[in-house]
Amino acid sequence: MKLLLTSAGVNNKSIHEALVTMLDKPIADSTALCIPTAMYGHPWVGPGVKTWEFISGNSENPMVDLGWKSVGVLELTALPSIDRERWVPLVKETDVLLVSGGDALYLAHWMRQSGLAELLPTLNAVYVGMSAGSMVMAPNIGEDFVGWTPPTGGDEALGMVDFSIFPHLDHEMLPENTMADAERWATGLNGPAYGIDDETAIKVMDGEVEVVSEGNWRLFSS
Repeated sequence: MKLLLTSAGVNNKSIHEALVTMLDKPIADSTALCIPTAMYGHPWVGPGVKTWEFISGNSENPMVDLGWKSVGVLELTALPSIDRERWVPLVKETDVLLVSGGDALYLAHWMRQSGLAELLPTLNAVYVGMSAGSMVMAPNIGEDFVGWTPPTGGDEALGMVDFSIFPHLDHEMLPENTMADAERWATGLNGPAYGIDDETAIKVMDGEVEVVSEGNWRLFSS
């Protein structure tokens, strides 16, 4: 699986070009599924109007509204209640998964409960994460980002990459997201971590990690 891990969506030319390269075909010829699940676990973004805005392509974060051939919705909380034969073939045929922000641990929980986490490594699709949708790929998210508490406690995510992500670096609406805050957060982790602003994404293909940025970012070594 190819990963494009963003802070705020596909919101500049460099990230857009990286996505097209990873798809290996035009966006207009590519099918997408959007996954809004993380939003329900975070009090700022769901449920309600912001979830609708993401699904309908009316949010401020370009993902669903990029001109896909088709866009469907994959709601992870519903999947355990239906037969796998009804959704697994759909996921396997899809070119890209668009995964919203919200609460990373809530998303990790439902990725495991639904069976999607087990399926992800077998897919040829491009996974595009935004904020929590990117953080969920890490081994851990760090105590600063623990909101919804999983049944097992802790801050463990899916561990599909070997680094953690601090999104929305230096965002004007988030005074607790300064570079100093990110550096302090990174000291509590056992591995490498990236602080990325909303103009930055991390591209992962064939085990190679590349930062795509028109903004600011920093790699914190363990």
